[in-house]
Amino acid sequence: MEENTQKQPHWIMAFVPLGVLVAIIALVVHYFGSDALSGASQVGLILASGVCVSISMAVYRCPWEVLEEAISSNIKNVASAMLILLLIGAIGGTWMVSGVIPTLMCYGMELISPRIFLFAVALICALVSIFTGSSWTTIATIGVAMVGIGEAMGYSPAWTAGAIISGAYFGDKVSPLSDTTVLASSTVGVPLFRHIRYMMITTVPSFVLACLVFFIVSICHQAPAETQIDRAADTLSSCFNISPWLLLVPLLTAVLIVKKVPAMITLLCASLMASFAAIVAQPDIVAMVSVKTGAAVPDMSFGTGLRGLFISWFDATAIDTGDEMFNSLVATRGMNGMLSTIFLIVCAAAFGGVFAGSGMLQSITNMLIRKVSSRTGVVASTVGTGIFANCATGDQYLSIILTCSLYTKLYEKLGYEGRLLSRSAEDSATVTSVLVPWNSCGMTQSTVLHVPTIDYLPYCIFNLLSPLMSILTAAVGYKIFKKTGQEQA
Repeated sequence: MEENTQKQPHWIMAFVPLGVLVAIIALVVHYFGSDALSGASQVGLILASGVCVSISMAVYRCPWEVLEEAISSNIKNVASAMLILLLIGAIGGTWMVSGVIPTLMCYGMELISPRIFLFAVALICALVSIFTGSSWTTIATIGVAMVGIGEAMGYSPAWTAGAIISGAYFGDKVSPLSDTTVLASSTVGVPLFRHIRYMMITTVPSFVLACLVFFIVSICHQAPAETQIDRAADTLSSCFNISPWLLLVPLLTAVLIVKKVPAMITLLCASLMASFAAIVAQPDIVAMVSVKTGAAVPDMSFGTGLRGLFISWFDATAIDTGDEMFNSLVATRGMNGMLSTIFLIVCAAAFGGVFAGSGMLQSITNMLIRKVSSRTGVVASTVGTGIFANCATGDQYLSIILTCSLYTKLYEKLGYEGRLLSRSAEDSATVTSVLVPWNSCGMTQSTVLHVPTIDYLPYCIFNLLSPLMSILTAAVGYKIFKKTGQEQA
């Protein structure tokens, strides 16, 4: 058997694939603009993966089998996320056609004042995410409705998306039902509620500051005349049958999530419930969806209903509200609208696989932590690695695991508690994943909210503050302790 003489890549060489990726993505964004995620960015990831493979095999004699296994493993890790993404696409279509989202929008416009809108959005999404433990589900349901309400109130979709994401990720981060929270604590070996209590030290101040920003922006916002909001509500009411009974669909969905029913089963049930509601409450809309735009709407029949429901699951829907301004607001893309995002996730997983499998990620991390010894330096390096891993691997779960695994021995060596590591990983890898355009979280939320990642990034105040708050807390030294000699033993 041939001996494996693979060498550890030098950290300078490890930056070459990253440099290539950044350069290609910059060109793609410049020349393709908003269409960058339709395929050009995916090509950039494949080309950067090729550069990484070439360097690994030619210079460091890394066997192709190792890289292939890393790619397969990485894609396997995101397989469930891709299925969830398809079901989120189905929810977007079925919840719109059934009138669930229009109902949430109408009631939301009545209850939420434009003067506190962004502030209220952040709080509502935070509460929903805490109780459900899922930022993805919160954004795909409540978040979509909030974007529509915000547009009717004259708010930029980017600002609204920033408030939605800030609230959803705060709730996700501190919820004991959250998979990322459980993952970070279990990877380091810290009891879950001890981990959550320790996170409050950095998470609550970050969210309070974010809410303050959203409150000030809302107060200063020049709200449209009430007639504009009334026009939006009247348009939706004239097109859809708005009924409080439709709120049973999101309510039952929340019950399933709280009961810890697996995400895919929950989302499937949510789509099925919405389909039933569509037949009962919106038969005219289902019939309209069943035909191509401009064609005569047929009478409702079994075949018409079946075709309309299936289209709401998998294809784009164009609903004529009678007002051109609101037609785009109620348009959906279904499962087909998620395919370019899934395409990007696969390519990002391939790049992350070869980058980690070749040892380049380990090489860069080792370079970063080689001379780290101070409290602030340790936390700053952890935070930097979490952000870097999100950019390099394109997956928040892998980023959390890598960050915690790479630093466990260093924290033990320096005598710091494990909860400091698990908190630092959450303050970076969890919350910044949604800010990276080619990360599975960034791609998903931009697709669901119909707002490009680059557009909403500056307004995700909580997500931007969390890493900085983690480093600031370390610099001050608040509640950061070293283990006693007995604890270390």
